[in-house]
Amino acid sequence: MPEPDVQLLAAALRRDSADLNLYVDVLSANLADSLPPGAVRVERRRSLAERLAGHEGSVAALDVTLGERRLSLRNERGRVTGEICHEVRGITLSRRQVGLDEWIDALAASLADAAASNARAREAVERFLA
Repeated sequence: MPEPDVQLLAAALRRDSADLNLYVDVLSANLADSLPPGAVRVERRRSLAERLAGHEGSVAALDVTLGERRLSLRNERGRVTGEICHEVRGITLSRRQVGLDEWIDALAASLADAAASNARAREAVERFLA
C-alpha cells in the first residue's frame, strides 16, 4: 500500500494547481530527506529577484531513481508532466510519458518495492549474523 503522505500530496497536486510549485517543492524535499544520497535530483529555476533575495526558487525538475526505475517530473509554467524510465546500468531501455496520477502511483509502488527489498536484505543479514 502506498505511503499516506504520497497519497495526500497527489490529491493536493490534482486539486489545487495554483499551489503546484509549493507541493512539488514539498514532495522533492521529503524525498531528498528520506531516500539515500544520489537517489533524488532536484533542478530549480530561480528568477533574478529570487537570486538577489537568496531564495532557492521553484522546482523545475525532479528525478527519483529507485532500482532500475527512474521517475522524472517536470514543472513548467504551472503544468506538471511525468516520465517513467526503465534503466539498467545507466542505459535507458524504455521511456514513457505519463500523467501526474500515474506518476504518483508509480512512485508509491517503487517506494514500496524498495522498502520491501531493504527489509528482506536486512532480514537476510540478521539471519546470517545470528
